Amino acid sequence: MFRIARPARLALAAGTAAVLAVGLTSSAEAATGNIRYFRSTGEEARIDNPPDNVCINLRFRARLLANNTNRSVAYYYNANCSNLRGVLAPNRTVSYANPLSVRVLV
Repeated sequence: MFRIARPARLALAAGTAAVLAVGLTSSAEAATGNIRYFRSTGEEARIDNPPDNVCINLRFRARLLANNTNRSVAYYYNANCSNLRGVLAPNRTVSYANPLSVRVLV
């Protein structure tokens, strides 16, 4: 019985390692394109290929927000995606909404 149990344990360990390796290497979905935002002074920041359904805090409050991705983007007045201001369709821009965080919608 010991001889059968050891190969079974080795097979189980190898199978578990393979499942974990495949699971950990799969990448999260992301929008294609970028989100650009501008401060009232003209300073620009950009988020390239933002991940789906992840709250992203902006570096500063945006006077102008441009969604140059292939997905809709929710924008929020406060950090941590609280106080929803609106949803910006792909290739659209909004000004004077003053968002501080965004989330790509799926």
